[in-house]
Amino acid sequence: MLSQLKPASVWRYFSEIMAIPRPSKHEEKISAYLQKFGKDHNFETFSDELGNVLIRKPASKGYEQSQGVCLQAHMDMVCEKNSDKVFDFLKDGIQPVLDGEWLTADGTTLGADDGIGVAAILAILDDDTIEHGPLEALFTVDEETGLTGAGGLSTEWLRSDILLNFDDEDEGEFCIGCAGGIDTTVAIDYTTRYCPAGEVAYRVKVSGLKGGHSGDDINKGLGCANKMLTRILWNATDKYKIGLARIDGGNLRNAIAREAYADIVVAKEYDADFQKMVADFREHLTFEFRSTEPDLKVELTPIDMPQLLIDRDTQYNLLNSLFACAHGVLAMSREIPNFVETSTNLASVKMDDKQIHIATSQRSSVESAKFAAAQKIEATFRMIGAHVSHGDGYPGWTPNPASRVLKVGVETYKNMFGHEPIVRAIHAGLECGLIGEKYPKMDMISYGPTLRGVHSPDERIEIKTVQMFWDLTLQILKNLK
Repeated sequence: MLSQLKPASVWRYFSEIMAIPRPSKHEEKISAYLQKFGKDHNFETFSDELGNVLIRKPASKGYEQSQGVCLQAHMDMVCEKNSDKVFDFLKDGIQPVLDGEWLTADGTTLGADDGIGVAAILAILDDDTIEHGPLEALFTVDEETGLTGAGGLSTEWLRSDILLNFDDEDEGEFCIGCAGGIDTTVAIDYTTRYCPAGEVAYRVKVSGLKGGHSGDDINKGLGCANKMLTRILWNATDKYKIGLARIDGGNLRNAIAREAYADIVVAKEYDADFQKMVADFREHLTFEFRSTEPDLKVELTPIDMPQLLIDRDTQYNLLNSLFACAHGVLAMSREIPNFVETSTNLASVKMDDKQIHIATSQRSSVESAKFAAAQKIEATFRMIGAHVSHGDGYPGWTPNPASRVLKVGVETYKNMFGHEPIVRAIHAGLECGLIGEKYPKMDMISYGPTLRGVHSPDERIEIKTVQMFWDLTLQILKNLK
């Protein structure tokens, strides 16, 4: 399917990468593939205890004295699928679909974030006609669920002076800074009670949302399925004393929740009123999100009667805290117009036999505000006696407008395409912050082809921008002499 796309070498490697299962924290197969590539090409090839892979390629003729350049991408991918898609991310290869000028996948994430970056690096390493200084190719693990690969990188591994990160998602821009982030997770103990007689059971489901990246897309007015579902359940508990048997929403800490459902019971005497209330919320939510979530669905489906319900006190505390829990933009930058400074994402709500687990993530370009956002979430759930913990977090990447590689990149882009590229910082997290912390003298930029719908089954890549990204990279490498 991809054999006719250009540049052929990049798409060939991307096709091979799509066939390799590579969820975050399960990168063994892709790591082995990369190490085999390096050894088959007789390059210096290393791996560390985390699974990160480093490949070195000598400079081309005439570039031996040039500054060393590290080409960097992460090997893992976000694993999201539509609820009706049968797919095992630990075993199955991604099924690509050509859709006009875009490449997408059949019901799953595509993995172009950041598989296309990995593919471009391999294509560069494989081509001896490209002019470049000494190259290092750094492939990191677990970017999507904690950046632990970059976080655990040795301070003595890299020799390069410059780093080109291939994890940006908009052709025509260079990223020179990013937000830091931290995760806040919640565990709520619960007991169960038997379902009373005279009840009817339903599944309330919110679906059809776009989802998206919890950094890049947090200010786009998208719906959060967890917040929508909670709003319905909170009102139904208050008015009709529903009982909650199960709640499940969202999946990944860095994705806005696309789907959520709850299994509930309601007394028969309230059944008709409850159905009308759900229908009213369907109408309200559809109107509120008419411009950003045109495919929103709110469904009420009869189910078999559950045997057990969550105890009433926990249900009351859970729904109050979820309704109160912040989600979305918390602050805009006071210095940079239209730039999100601080945000939080109510990512997922899951439950097992003993606890309800809530995952959230906070981002900010201001370190103190990042921690304040995490503490805000902590305070919300501490009021109900929940167990709250925070991850280690990761630092932001401070912009350097005087960067030499940025100057070369901008001038190269302008000469090639006839207009100025955009130079900006982003609200998403990038590994550049962690790499810069370990290599403070490293000169870095991030760029890439155009991707849309990342971290969701709507993920797609604009085909023509891959050629533009490829041509730009080769010329930047040549101009860094």
